[in-house]
Amino acid sequence: MDIVIQITQFIMSLSLLIILHELGHFIPAKIFKTKVEKFYLFFDWPFSLIKKKFGETEYGIGLLPLGGYVKIAGMIDESMDKEQLKKEPEDWEFRSKPTWQRLIIMVGGVTVNLFLGFLIYIMILFVWGSGYISNDKIEYGAHLSNPIYESFGFQEGDLIIQVGDDKIVEFGEAEKRILIDGERELKVKRDNQIVNINLSDDIIEELLKNKGKGIFSDWRTYNTIDSVITGSNAEKAGFLKGDSITGLNGLKTPFYKDFYEEIQNYKSQEVEISFFRDDILKTTLVSTNENATIGYIKSNKNIFEFKEYSFIEAIPAGIKKGGQTLSSYVKSLSLIFNKEGAKQMGGFGSIGGLFSKDWNWYVFWSMTALLSIILAFMNILPIPALDGGHVMFLIYEMIAGKAPSDQFLTRAQVAGMVLLFSLLIYANGMDVYRFMSS
Repeated sequence: MDIVIQITQFIMSLSLLIILHELGHFIPAKIFKTKVEKFYLFFDWPFSLIKKKFGETEYGIGLLPLGGYVKIAGMIDESMDKEQLKKEPEDWEFRSKPTWQRLIIMVGGVTVNLFLGFLIYIMILFVWGSGYISNDKIEYGAHLSNPIYESFGFQEGDLIIQVGDDKIVEFGEAEKRILIDGERELKVKRDNQIVNINLSDDIIEELLKNKGKGIFSDWRTYNTIDSVITGSNAEKAGFLKGDSITGLNGLKTPFYKDFYEEIQNYKSQEVEISFFRDDILKTTLVSTNENATIGYIKSNKNIFEFKEYSFIEAIPAGIKKGGQTLSSYVKSLSLIFNKEGAKQMGGFGSIGGLFSKDWNWYVFWSMTALLSIILAFMNILPIPALDGGHVMFLIYEMIAGKAPSDQFLTRAQVAGMVLLFSLLIYANGMDVYRFMSS
């Protein structure tokens, strides 16, 4: 059921983005009295699932969910309609329109996606606000996610407090600065002392291998009991609110994560737990259940910062969030030229996996905003077959005073499509490879 929910959210998000993107082309085309022959969600190859003609335009849903398109008369696009191009241009054809009108038609889709991404971020901040884990409120440092990071100078319990000249406000922010912004000089809090760490460029490969987990996986908290569940094994063993668990079967587990990971080895077994009560060390035997729990709720210090926004406040904050998202994505593209980064490329499976396994509107809209901004940027790249390729040739026409030949544009379109489909096959092939490997 989890995967069905994820797939449904992904298809809904993708469909919304495609339809609005194509409307960005469709509306200015209609304004400039350009004939639009088809408007499709997904590609109608080898056939369409649904189609209906209204006026001069056929609307439909295709079988191949790789995007969508509007077929504009007299335009060299993915439809590759060469017969039409052999005829004399009509007034209602794309190729007969002034260059500035054609340019507006071509940038319409990207403009809509960019505007939509910013608009969704504004809505998210207005409805849900924003929250993060405050780096300043973490008292006992953090857990290393992988021992390999010790070779870079980090130790268990460290907390990154500064990257370059900037103080770290949000836990987990440092890794983004290292990975995307290329920062290498850090300040780390270690046992109430400040330690300088200068990273080598090898840190990038290790972060990519770690698949986004970061240098530190979690912040450290003591395993202090806030409440004991009635009827649980913890209650039967005599545990009380305020007890601080420090060991399991003779192994020291000073922090909650240490205890949690160790007790997973003792499902439905009796274990010996060490704990402090009123500064006195005690031990007791307790049985775990099939989930390796004993039945208590841990005390949690509030380390979260939360901010609510009025609608007026959400506008500049949402625009800033959208700008930061776009900037981070553009910078992160350089990582695909790293050997390990190329391995992390993913297709529809990877994207769909980012959606929540239960229905979560916050995650849905956050992912939709992110994908909208990514779609805008990727489409404006100067690659033939993308909107950016058409824009590139239109700008050339405006500067040179003449358009490239139809033969050149057709060949460029084919080359662009081959490149895009190759990347598509590679990215989705990596998804299949990772699935089979797991």
